[in-house]
Amino acid sequence: MTTTWLLTGATGMLGQDVLALLRRDGETAVGLARSGLDITDADAVHDTLDAHRPRIVVNCAAWTAVDDAEAREAEALRVNGDGPGHLAAACAKTGARLIQLSTDYVFAGDATAPYPEDGPTAPRGAYGRTKLAGERAVLTALPDAGYVVRTAWLYGAGGRNFVDTMIGLEAARDTVDVVDDQRGQPTWTADLADRLVRLGRAALAGTAPAGVYHGTSSGETTWYGLAREVFRLLGADPARVRPTTSTAFVRPAPRPACSVLGHDGWRRAGIDPIRPWREALETAFPLLLDAKKGSAR
Repeated sequence: MTTTWLLTGATGMLGQDVLALLRRDGETAVGLARSGLDITDADAVHDTLDAHRPRIVVNCAAWTAVDDAEAREAEALRVNGDGPGHLAAACAKTGARLIQLSTDYVFAGDATAPYPEDGPTAPRGAYGRTKLAGERAVLTALPDAGYVVRTAWLYGAGGRNFVDTMIGLEAARDTVDVVDDQRGQPTWTADLADRLVRLGRAALAGTAPAGVYHGTSSGETTWYGLAREVFRLLGADPARVRPTTSTAFVRPAPRPACSVLGHDGWRRAGIDPIRPWREALETAFPLLLDAKKGSAR
């Protein structure tokens, strides 16, 4: 059996949008949840790629519990580091290309300008360390066929996220306190899915150089700014969102003060960066509300 695309983590928030886009476009695609493929099992990974013989693999499977990773780093490393390594080895054997999703947490998070794709990495927590291990495994095993796409601040209709939380809190509380000292780029999973598919097609066509790309929306804001925009789109008073600092929400894993990523890499592949975050959120919002209503039924 042969297929063009094989997608891991297909039931996650991003994976759902990637698979839906591929199927909408009539691509030959196989989507696997963890029950269909545990990427920490090297033998299972090799057997699966031998069976399907994909031309390109998109790895959306990941340990994303940032705080839990601090106490369970070895477990997170198996998923975020060893798993991509197994996929990369299997891709090297079968000749497939691999797109590996990564994160802004591989950086120190203290920059004053957007992080370039080739900027120095310096993760401050376990989650970032494990994701960086996955990046390195892919780029080492597949120097000419490995693609790392770092993303951040994802929201979408297929899972829990900050935008979904703010929609719920607007209905439940008079005011909401949100941190205003962390900057980033809210990114709709449907927009990122589109860029991943474009990147995969360019990779297969030989027009996208292997290496690192940054898959986040253009522009930047804070969590406070994003929450105010959600309230505005709901027709609520944005002044009900009140700014606070990170010290009000102490968590096991340190949060980056700067998660803003630069997008120069896309031009190497002839692909436009993702559109501005406000424009994307306005487009996504009716779909997010429908998903919220559906989950409440």
